[in-house]
Amino acid sequence: MYPEDLKYTAEHEWVKADGEGPVRVGITDFAQDALGDIVYVQLPDVGSTVRAGDACGELESTKSVSDLFAPVNGTVTAVNEALADQPDLVNSDPYGEGWLLDIDVEDADEVNALMDAETYQGQLDQN
Repeated sequence: MYPEDLKYTAEHEWVKADGEGPVRVGITDFAQDALGDIVYVQLPDVGSTVRAGDACGELESTKSVSDLFAPVNGTVTAVNEALADQPDLVNSDPYGEGWLLDIDVEDADEVNALMDAETYQGQLDQN
């Protein structure tokens, strides 16, 4: 059900690593569904440092406001500017056009330590 080429966090974020360079971060289909219609996205500034597990932004939906947590330590290299005008992209295409930010990871082993799709699905099934 969840893309096999991604890594996942317990906070329902996904991380896509393409070898060299920054990783791309977004929220899972489970998270966007639980949040409901997203109406506003606040992301960190490009160039800011994020720490794994720390809040680095917010997703506001018609239901609630939810923190976005950094999945890894690193520096933000890009944010999805399209979300300023179209925050609903997070709902309609969470693994594509609804991506949130790119992070230049300090230690690639952090990405490898995240959950694979099967483990993430298993965590959801337990709840």
